[in-house]
Amino acid sequence: MKAAVVTDLGKPLEIRDLPVPGPGPGQVLVRMEASGLCHTDIHAAHGDWPVRPKPPFIPGHEGVGPVTAVGAGVSSDLVGKRVAVPWLGSSCGTCRYCVSGWETLCESQVNSGYSVDGCYAEYAVADAGAVVQVPDGVSSFEAAPLTCAGVTTYKAVKVAKVVPAERVAVFGIGGLGHLAVQYARLVGGLVTAVDLEADKLELAGRLGADQLVNARTHDPVEEIKKAGGADVAVVLAAAPKAFEQAYRSLNRGGRLVMVGLPADNAAIDVPIFETVLFGISVIGSIVGTRQDLAEVFALHAAGRTRVIAEPRRLEQVNESFDEVLGGRAEARLVFDFQSSR
Repeated sequence: MKAAVVTDLGKPLEIRDLPVPGPGPGQVLVRMEASGLCHTDIHAAHGDWPVRPKPPFIPGHEGVGPVTAVGAGVSSDLVGKRVAVPWLGSSCGTCRYCVSGWETLCESQVNSGYSVDGCYAEYAVADAGAVVQVPDGVSSFEAAPLTCAGVTTYKAVKVAKVVPAERVAVFGIGGLGHLAVQYARLVGGLVTAVDLEADKLELAGRLGADQLVNARTHDPVEEIKKAGGADVAVVLAAAPKAFEQAYRSLNRGGRLVMVGLPADNAAIDVPIFETVLFGISVIGSIVGTRQDLAEVFALHAAGRTRVIAEPRRLEQVNESFDEVLGGRAEARLVFDFQSSR
């Protein structure tokens, strides 16, 4: 099979011909039809975070395709079913987080494309208990971004407990942000979109954002305060400054939801007095559960969301990384294996 491999952190990926892996006990083999490019894949390939993956490895955690084989202990009924391979590659299933529906907090979790090989390949093995079936009404190409960008922003809006007519400021419009705008609107939020690029803001406007703020030319805190302040701020950008601006844009009782992960374990100052006095909550939100992803797929199948994505070939992986880092991708890039077969 063809695969894009990180051979050394910070170096360009190599396209290699590798043996097709076989599914082990409790695993399935998935033939990739589409695999989304998440910024996390770039962080993984560059070794940006405190816990670094060990090369060589195959990135990717937005993979979608049919199951072609199953390992011992897995029902053969799964063969032929189309599934999504998410960031949460597996969890223990028995800890207090797993049994309470928060498997994304499991301390024994394994992550696709980070601690085990992922989906930048024509085939990938995955834990049978972690994959999520994709409804017939959702194409593989659109299901790929929903598998991480969708479920991550859906969960962020969910944990923020947005109620109708609350103002939700989304910092960072792109692969994640264009979906966050839609989920915030679905629950009745009035949406402010914040970004540095005019074309990203134009996209947010097309998707129904109520206020567009260009942080390159305007102070987003001032602009959001003019609109009445934010009740919720969801930060998807990878710049610490965006988190600081988001915090300062909040009303009393506001909720700051941290999603983006800047490099080098960055931090922001959270003033204790103001946080306590104004009843502000700071929430970390990490991807979403299998149930969250099933809900994301159901909403998309019902026509409630739009995925903005552009196809790329796996051989274009390094150029695609540069597109994302340079802010040139309108939203999500997806490696389309069907078009290259």
